Amino acid sequence: MTQPATDPRGCNLAILASALEHARHGWHVFPLRPGDKRPAGHAERLCPATGRCADGHRKPEQRATTDPNLVTAAWTHQPYNIGIATGPSGLLVIDLDVLKAEEPEGTPDGVESLSALCERAGQTLPPTYQVRTPSGGQHLYFTQPQGTRLHSSAGRLGHHIDTRGWGGYVAAPGSTTGQGTYSVIDDRDPVPLPKWLAHTLSTKATPPPDNVMADSVKYRSGYAGAALRAEAGNVATAPDGARNAVLLRAARALGRLIASGDLTRGEVEEALSRAAAGNATQPQRYYDDVITRGLDWSIAHNPQRRTAA
Repeated sequence: MTQPATDPRGCNLAILASALEHARHGWHVFPLRPGDKRPAGHAERLCPATGRCADGHRKPEQRATTDPNLVTAAWTHQPYNIGIATGPSGLLVIDLDVLKAEEPEGTPDGVESLSALCERAGQTLPPTYQVRTPSGGQHLYFTQPQGTRLHSSAGRLGHHIDTRGWGGYVAAPGSTTGQGTYSVIDDRDPVPLPKWLAHTLSTKATPPPDNVMADSVKYRSGYAGAALRAEAGNVATAPDGARNAVLLRAARALGRLIASGDLTRGEVEEALSRAAAGNATQPQRYYDDVITRGLDWSIAHNPQRRTAA
C-alpha cells in the first residue's frame, strides 16, 4: 500500500494542500481529529479557560480560519482531517444520508427524499459543487442567500436530509475515515441556494394540531407520555415522501415502551393513527397496517414485559 507523502516533519502534504485549497476558496477551515469527523481540541465542558479560550470557550466555528499561515501551522502539527465551518464560509450544505442497515425495506434515503421534495414543489436543483462521503452519501454545496443566516437543520427537508449552515460544519474533501475518503464529484463553484429551498428552511415548522392527540395522551405525565407526544408530533408533521417511514420508526420506538409496560398498545395505536390521519395521503387502513407491523416487530424484539401502571 502506498503511504501518503510527508515532509521531514511528518506532515501529510495531501491533507495540508487540501486544507489550503479550501481556505483559498474563502471557506473557513478548522482541524478535525485524524481519521475522524469530530473536532480536534477540548470539549466545552472541559475548557481550561486559558490560552485561546481565556475570554471564553472558542467553538470550532469561532476557531475556523482562511489564514494560510494558521492553516499551515495547524496541519503541519498533525495530519488532522479538515472541517469547514459552513456559516462563516457563506455556505449551506445539504447532507444526503444513506440508509442504515436496520432500516426497513422501502425507507427512502436522502437522495430519494430530496427527489420527492423537488417533485412536490415542481422544482429542480441546479448543478453545484458536490462531494461523495465515505458512507456513500452526498454533500451538495450552495451559497447562503444574500443577507440571510440559515442555520443547520435535521430532517427539515425530509427523511435522511440534514443541512449544515450557521452553527454547523462538514468534513471537507481530503478528509479520511475508516470507511474511506471525502471526494469531490463535481468541482464547479457552489451556486446560490434556490429561493424555494431557502424559503422552506427559513419558514418555521408548523406544530402538530391539538386534535392530533387525545386528552389522555396530551396530559399523560412522565417519560412515556413525553415520548408518545413527541413521536405523534413527528408523524403529524412529516412531509409526504417520508411519512410512512416516520410512522414505522415511531411505532417501533413506542413498541419498546409497550413491551416494558410503560404504555398500552391501545393508546399508542390511537395516538399514531390520529397523527397519520391529520394530513393523510393514503387510506387510513394503510397507516394502521404500518402501525401494526411496527408495533408487532418491536414487541417481538423487546420481549421483557411488566404490567403497565
